[in-house]
Amino acid sequence: MGSITLGAVEKWFGDVQVIKGIDLEILDGELIIFVGPSGCGKSTLLRMIAGLEETSRGHILLDGEDVTHKVPSERELSMVFQSYALYPHLSVRDNMGFALMTAGAPKSEIARKVDAAADILKLNDYLDRRPKDLSGGQRQRVAIGRAIVRKPKGFLFDEPLSNLDASLRVDMRFEIARLHKTLASTMVYVTHDQVEAMTLADRIVVLKDGVIMQVGSPRELYENPQNAFVAQFIGSPKMNLMVLADGTGSQLPKAAQDAAHLGIRPEHIDIVAPDAGHCTGQVQVSEYLGADYFHYIDCGDLGLITLRTAGAQDSLEGQTVGLRFDETRLHLFDAAGQRMSGRAA
Repeated sequence: MGSITLGAVEKWFGDVQVIKGIDLEILDGELIIFVGPSGCGKSTLLRMIAGLEETSRGHILLDGEDVTHKVPSERELSMVFQSYALYPHLSVRDNMGFALMTAGAPKSEIARKVDAAADILKLNDYLDRRPKDLSGGQRQRVAIGRAIVRKPKGFLFDEPLSNLDASLRVDMRFEIARLHKTLASTMVYVTHDQVEAMTLADRIVVLKDGVIMQVGSPRELYENPQNAFVAQFIGSPKMNLMVLADGTGSQLPKAAQDAAHLGIRPEHIDIVAPDAGHCTGQVQVSEYLGADYFHYIDCGDLGLITLRTAGAQDSLEGQTVGLRFDETRLHLFDAAGQRMSGRAA
């Protein structure tokens, strides 16, 4: 079991409040990811769950037991840090079994648990090597293995892939997803990379300025953002968000004209003849990414609009084009940036 409950949790550093009354239920066996811009409080919140930061107000429960004031060693949680924090003079085997060794576990138990973790992480061939002889991805797997051997109630990951190159990040995302399915353990994961969040999470928690903006599955957040911040934070490239002042976007559906902000994803826009769509603009830049093209189009009062097309399409740079929005995919927000009920269609 490994359910985690946060009740009205706050964190203050002197007179500065960085976590502002967060309520959250993390289910047993769930992989939940905290995302948000730098300074939003995601790492601080993770460290509070771990016991590495004191909780100023509120309570933290683990399987219904109040652990708010317990030290990290009493919380039965294992943390994997951004830095691998491996002992350079110890072998992989000894690094993975170090916590059990210091706890006085029998050598036979340590060997059994280390071998089991190595089998899960495919580290069997590296057990007698030292960290300097491993790649970055292998070192991170050793750090995860060190957490596994303790058999915790849950795992806490603090940006574990940020030190890896792009190729290794993809490989390690797969490893963590596979590990979650194998262990069926609760995992709380912090990242600034929304691709990690979208591909790994059962649910995503989007934070801003110490407050939860929205909690939901990757699909829920992508298709039904509850505010303009989440709408633009989730998705790459981000959602187009247009400010609708008086007279702006007169060709848009009436319901859209009643909104303060209109959002639409880059893939939900079609190219049509100039003046035959909802707006007209000039393509400033076309970026070729292989499978996709991203086009950045100056649409006057509506601002710069991003359009995604298939990579087989030619560059549109310099051309004047019309843009037609999929009216069933419009997102409407009020002046405060909150989602308005209903669709524009």
